[in-house]
Amino acid sequence: MLSFQKIKSSAIFLLFIGAMFCTQIVFAQRDFDPEIDKSFKERVYFGGNFGLQFGTITAVEVSPLVGYMLTTKLSTGAGITYQYFEDKRYRPSYSSSIYGGRVFGRYNILEAFYAYAEYESLNLKFYDPFRDRFSTEWVPGLLIGGGYNQIGPGGRGGFNIMALYNVTYDNVRSPYASPLVLRVGFIY
Repeated sequence: MLSFQKIKSSAIFLLFIGAMFCTQIVFAQRDFDPEIDKSFKERVYFGGNFGLQFGTITAVEVSPLVGYMLTTKLSTGAGITYQYFEDKRYRPSYSSSIYGGRVFGRYNILEAFYAYAEYESLNLKFYDPFRDRFSTEWVPGLLIGGGYNQIGPGGRGGFNIMALYNVTYDNVRSPYASPLVLRVGFIY
């Protein structure tokens, strides 16, 4: 019997594959000529991820970021993360605010595909079965993987979808359900 999590992961993976084959205009990051576009403003981009889920489990995420194109293929940046999580399956219900920051590096391999690495540190409350109580800690994460990027016709706005693997995954303290992390976001 397939679990809901596996069905959900499979659906997201199929959406990822479908997005790759259904595009018409595809670019990597905004194109710029290093000899012409030397200004800081031309090399900076903004974006982030957001998510909403309501019901027995409520999850809200806002994760803005800012990036800087070092070259036409290599960029780096930083972002912040805020997540609200509530699980009403338990009495009393469990809720937590998760917040922190991240730094990342991204390298464009092909026009629309890129390699990605990120270090994040999130402050969260989790149940510690070894101490039989809730604890609040800063939990590090090292995520590596890749993604697909589609920029719109104007050359600025677009969306990203990434598949990342959390190398430092801890099934007790991690805010993620598994070491595989899928993200959908936008850039401008």
